Amino acid sequence: MKRILVWFLILGSFVAAARAQDDGTQQQLNELNGRIQNLLETQAVQGKRIDALEKEIRELRDKASQPAATTDTASAADLKKLADQVQEIDRKRQEDRELILKEIEKLGKVSSSPAASRKSPPTLSPTAAENPTPAVTGPQKGYEYKVAAGDTLSIIAKAYRDQGTKVTTDQILKANPGLNPNSLKVGQKIFIPAPAK
Repeated sequence: MKRILVWFLILGSFVAAARAQDDGTQQQLNELNGRIQNLLETQAVQGKRIDALEKEIRELRDKASQPAATTDTASAADLKKLADQVQEIDRKRQEDRELILKEIEKLGKVSSSPAASRKSPPTLSPTAAENPTPAVTGPQKGYEYKVAAGDTLSIIAKAYRDQGTKVTTDQILKANPGLNPNSLKVGQKIFIPAPAK
């Protein structure tokens, strides 16, 4: 009976670690998807600029082919300058396209690499004590946690929940005014509030 219980505990810890790793991988995928969306939007804007410049070139060519009745017609130098601008924008569009393809390739490598996508959950300090400095709203009980490499607020909150401290990322953010969840630094200390009893 004890062996079965031990095996269930081991299996449970493996399942918890796998879920934390999946959260980290999902966050990386979301970040890469955001970058790709930004690049696609930039490419779309440049495509619109190219279309506008091409339209302007057509109009200028039409004006140039008509008899010169007015003095506001485009010269060959103006057309050359405009064509150079179109080529420059097209070159930038090509660079953006290549960058997008590289990001997609990285995304494919990240999602297919089991070693790269598996991170161990943060280790909680066995001597985590009550925070000696009270929060702005009054004294709170909780733990001080030092951020480790690869930590996110969701990973930290899950690790505390796995050890019996029911805490959410929103509670951690409220307990740490000014904390930016997108730029946690290794070694940074954050306050983890203990659940109200």
